Amino acid sequence: MANKFDVYREALVMEEDTIWPDGVEVADKAITHRALHDSADQCGTIEYVRTHTGFCRKITATAEDIQRVG
Repeated sequence: MANKFDVYREALVMEEDTIWPDGVEVADKAITHRALHDSADQCGTIEYVRTHTGFCRKITATAEDIQRVG
């Protein structure tokens, strides 16, 4: 289930994960991953998954998200 950006959970994020869309070419996934997570509050689909040490922020990138940070 996707959540909205949450300042409380952001303070507890220990891991990051990006799900890439099918059929969209990403030139440099490492740079795009970093840009997406640096602007997580602007991403359309974000999920916080509870882990033993805090939360994992999981962003399902859309073509619009990639274009925005690209």
